[in-house]
Amino acid sequence: MKKTLLSLLMLAGIGYAASAQTSKPVTFGVKAGVAFPSMSISAGGTSIGFDSKISFYVGGTAEFALSDIISIQPGLSFIGKGSKLGGDTFDFEESDLTNESATLNLNYLELPVNVLANFKVNNAGKVFIGAGPYFAYALSGNVKYGSEKEKIEFDSNDGIKRGEFGLNFLAGFQFNNKLNIHAGYGLGLSSVIDEPSEVDVKFKNKVFSVGFGYSF
Repeated sequence: MKKTLLSLLMLAGIGYAASAQTSKPVTFGVKAGVAFPSMSISAGGTSIGFDSKISFYVGGTAEFALSDIISIQPGLSFIGKGSKLGGDTFDFEESDLTNESATLNLNYLELPVNVLANFKVNNAGKVFIGAGPYFAYALSGNVKYGSEKEKIEFDSNDGIKRGEFGLNFLAGFQFNNKLNIHAGYGLGLSSVIDEPSEVDVKFKNKVFSVGFGYSF
């Protein structure tokens, strides 16, 4: 986990150094939008996907130009993840709601570092596409099960870890007025649960998002 965070910070530092050497300005921005997180569980070569839920994200970015086309964009966002789950996924004390569906809500502070390719489109603006790693740290979480709600205690007997990492993909269009529209997909590579088991079980986050941004 520490190595992942260190790698992200090193990438951001490289971008800053390259930007300074080429005398390119650093562009700061804000972004917000709707997220559609879901989760998948895999064990013994079998993978099952759970239904997505509706959430949101909000955050900021800093973009360091390496050339007229390539740039590095670290960011920091608050994002809601989780999924809709089957009613028997979690056990609630003194509950008869065995047939109800459950919703797992996880709130993360996420640090992505993306490498972007930027292509100018006449005088309208530019198209950008990119990808890179991310590290996320869970701030809070709960499970809603019918009319009941249970808080998640991370790194405890609940088996939910605070840290997770994965790959981030994004694409969008930035207008000349510095407003942009974008879409992204976050693919979790690490499991969010850490329970001893004879079977290797992986429980991973997946997030599709769409939103708006503005650069200063």
